[in-house]
Amino acid sequence: MPTEELLDVRLCDLELHIEGSALQRRVDRLYGELRRKKMRFRPYVWLSTDWFTPERTTGFAIPFYLAHPRLTRIEHSQMFEAEGSTADWCMRLLRHETGHAIDNAYRLHHRKVWRETFGYYSEPYRPDYRPQPSSKNFVQNLGNWYAQSHPAEDYAESFAVWLMPRSRWRLEYEDWPALNKLETLDELLQSTLNTPAKVSTRNRPDSLPRVKTTLREHYALKKADYHKPQTWTHDRELSWLFTEPIPAIRRERAATFLQRMCNELRTRVSSLTSHHRYVVDQALHAMITRCKELDLRLMRSRQQTRMGSAVLLTMITLSYARGRKPLFRR
Repeated sequence: MPTEELLDVRLCDLELHIEGSALQRRVDRLYGELRRKKMRFRPYVWLSTDWFTPERTTGFAIPFYLAHPRLTRIEHSQMFEAEGSTADWCMRLLRHETGHAIDNAYRLHHRKVWRETFGYYSEPYRPDYRPQPSSKNFVQNLGNWYAQSHPAEDYAESFAVWLMPRSRWRLEYEDWPALNKLETLDELLQSTLNTPAKVSTRNRPDSLPRVKTTLREHYALKKADYHKPQTWTHDRELSWLFTEPIPAIRRERAATFLQRMCNELRTRVSSLTSHHRYVVDQALHAMITRCKELDLRLMRSRQQTRMGSAVLLTMITLSYARGRKPLFRR
């Protein structure tokens, strides 16, 4: 089926299944990791439109595009990335969501030791958290200092590091305050090994067979979720990096240079800012458009311009992203 035709198929009609796919092998691998930790609990999983663990639910959703390689490619083409598309990335996300599911199953965040270690679960999620990259109070699993976004994510990231096979977390986080969290978590989880879960559910919110939107509609909604109209206010910053055309001197157009660097800039700035590549792309598109309108040219070496473009795009992305959701979400 041509892609344009496929985009008009409803998600509920894709007839996708975890069973028999590469995704099933990764879920089985997750269960094996839990078994090696002697944990009785196994989260159930279902396909939906995103990664999420609903409140008071002992399973979690996995985005549908991971159930078929062609849909993974479409996700890439539409959103410039597919969260969890590599084996390592997928396993890190599976462990993270499992941490949330176990928390729900044993009501761990109701315990005093959990609150003393990670903070209050009831603390509101901030739409745009500002991480401190130099802090050693938090572990790193998904990247982008996501553990700093909320106490529940601090716990889930710590759980993912604890569960990872052959993880040398005691050595890796030696002399870090984060090590105390991991050691406390280890003791907390030991108390669940031979204990039945206090909560057991089977509900699957937003399960794929119930999603009636088409792929095209899904991506329109997803892009709108990241899109917010902006007024361009960065001409002064552009003038620091580029120059107006000078008669009799041939210089490369700034817009041409930025278009050639799109993939590298999008990837680098998304990693630096923790914002989705689609948000970065909006800022980059506005930057290129304005360079065309002003007919700006390079005035520094390509290497200097490359570095300066990444710095400027980071600043514009952060300006555009105020009030938006972070890259990873529970």
